[in-house]
Amino acid sequence: KEARKTGDFSLNQKAEAAVGRALEISPSDVPARKLQAALHLAYHRFPEAADAANKLRAELPSDSFAYGVLTDAYMELGEYEKSVDAAQRMVDLKPGTASYSRVAQLRVLHGDHKGALEMFTQAARVTDPSDKETQSWCLVQLGDEHWRHGEYPEAEKVYDEALQNFPGYFLAVAAKGRARASAGDFETAINLLNEAQNRVPNADTIALLGDIYFLRGDSEKAQAQYDLLEVVEQKLGAAGDQKRLALSWADRGVKLDQALAIATGEYAARKDIYTTDVLAWCLYRNGKIAEAKEKIDEAMRLKTNSARILFHAGMIANASGNSREAKRQLTTALKLNPTFDLIQARAAKEKLAELR
Repeated sequence: KEARKTGDFSLNQKAEAAVGRALEISPSDVPARKLQAALHLAYHRFPEAADAANKLRAELPSDSFAYGVLTDAYMELGEYEKSVDAAQRMVDLKPGTASYSRVAQLRVLHGDHKGALEMFTQAARVTDPSDKETQSWCLVQLGDEHWRHGEYPEAEKVYDEALQNFPGYFLAVAAKGRARASAGDFETAINLLNEAQNRVPNADTIALLGDIYFLRGDSEKAQAQYDLLEVVEQKLGAAGDQKRLALSWADRGVKLDQALAIATGEYAARKDIYTTDVLAWCLYRNGKIAEAKEKIDEAMRLKTNSARILFHAGMIANASGNSREAKRQLTTALKLNPTFDLIQARAAKEKLAELR
């Protein structure tokens, strides 16, 4: 819990060591097994998390915790029907922040913007008032859903509420920095993103800072950020994933063979729509258009409102010779979130101009 609150994920290593010792003493201990399942999620060991949760569920069918782990694990593995079933069971057993926030995430994936906003709001509202981090986490998720739909003032208002509730919260600081960048206020964005990065280095924050420096013409600072992204992502290794690194390389047209190798490996381990999208984009950037088309169609199977996925779909459609579909997807992406990516949104506008 402290690891999530502070962003110091080395605390998870200490937690795992303690849980391992507990299970040596008492292999059937339920609280220890629950923590082990949660740690599987933290370390992105999703099949192991699902297996551990299913064993708990079989023994304790009325305990909502196992269904929360199952919801998360199946969501990350791309087994969305199973994830929906688990989330519904969790809500039935124990309505509250933990279950509502998972329902909200599933609504995001299925393109239900209004429903997602309602559930994230409800999740934040029913949080224990003394648990400031959890409440602010819910608010950041709510703000992110506004941001994904280009509702920047609404997003920033929620981020400010999260920061007022839990001052200095690194997720909210980074999110507010992104919102400022979307509004074109690069100076404030840089300050906020550097503050967040100094607290907890995060791949998305690092990449965004690099893009802002690039757009401001400071290639040296931009490259320093992109180099840092490689260090952070590769250091994570098995403790995370490297999708963001593969995406950054593909976006910038560098190390394309390595980007594709990473994306292919990630897809072998988990077939959620975002991993599938990154693989599609890496295939496209490597000139494998037919394979890219197959994967982008797979990534769009839930009709998720993701401007980035729509942008990739448009570019792949254009490369496939379908300019009409390309225009439709690119237009939809920019209408949904005009600055879904500071650089790639410009690329989308340029491509649309060519297609007119």
